[in-house]
Amino acid sequence: MSAANDLLKNYQHVIEQLDLVTGAAGIFDVVANGTLIYSKAQTNRHANAGEVLELFTDLVGPSVPRYGT
Repeated sequence: MSAANDLLKNYQHVIEQLDLVTGAAGIFDVVANGTLIYSKAQTNRHANAGEVLELFTDLVGPSVPRYGT
């Protein structure tokens, strides 16, 4: 799963819990630390490559560095 790999590779130091929630009809949600990051049900499409990582980066803000930087 690219979205999970992207998030954990870059923000493993701030993510306490990462849930990938699947459901009927291809529903796919990404929830990090209790916050919904991406929902296929809301967008009616799959996330683009890097999109979930970008959304999480926007959520945590520029003061949180990526892991290893």
